[in-house]
Amino acid sequence: MTDKLDLDHLRQWIGRSQEASDVVTKYLVMGLRATLFQEIGEPKAGDAAPWTTHWCLAQPVFPMSQLSQDGHPTRGGFLPPVPLPRRMWAGGELEFFDSLCIGDDARRTSRIADVTVKSGSTGTLCFVSVNHEVTTSRGLAVRERQDIVYREMTTQAAAPAKAPPPPVAQHRESHVSDPVLLFRYSALTFNGHRIHYDRDYVTKVEGYPGLIFHGPLQASFIVELAAKLRGGKPPRKLSYRGVQPLFEGSEFSINANDKDGGMELWTANAEGQPTMKGTATW
Repeated sequence: MTDKLDLDHLRQWIGRSQEASDVVTKYLVMGLRATLFQEIGEPKAGDAAPWTTHWCLAQPVFPMSQLSQDGHPTRGGFLPPVPLPRRMWAGGELEFFDSLCIGDDARRTSRIADVTVKSGSTGTLCFVSVNHEVTTSRGLAVRERQDIVYREMTTQAAAPAKAPPPPVAQHRESHVSDPVLLFRYSALTFNGHRIHYDRDYVTKVEGYPGLIFHGPLQASFIVELAAKLRGGKPPRKLSYRGVQPLFEGSEFSINANDKDGGMELWTANAEGQPTMKGTATW
């Protein structure tokens, strides 16, 4: 049972802001390259980091006594105290202006942009949008909108629609969503959310069939494939959204099709059904 959702109260958080800073280190870059199935190499000061390294920087640190059952910090503080128990990364938008490099002192400025409520097939959904800007001594590196969704806890799954034929990709890479991969990304991002590493919790409490692949990790694979296909140049803008959860233990793919000077990108499960979709422009 959750407290009543008071949208007027939650919208009082709109406009709240905070700042945080961190240094891009050699070992962070090595760890993220390894997790993204890239060549680890011997990076040195000034070398470019993977494009979504900012998601590993300056993550909030709370004592164990201030964590909720799901491993996230107790509700409230910078983010509004949405009373719905399930929370996940729903999607967002990324704009890339400059690389983050080893040795950079990166500063992130964050602001609550919006709080909205919708009704879905599994009940009430509350969306919190957060705008971020990441800067270095050279100026703006990344501008981002992050969309977080909060959901009711329910044991009743939405009736599955008949899956359409999986899309055909011009470009495709595949890997296995191993639990160690998920653990490594949780460690790199200091993410205590138990749905990514605690199988008993995610199956018995939240009712999912297995560990859940991080939304930002899927988006990171999408960004890196897009950049690879454009000679190392990342999208100027990428809009993306989660379509359905991607679970551990099976093959997943990162896919791309060229379209109208840009690119359609998606991750997919072992059956080829998209789990995250994105549109990139240069």
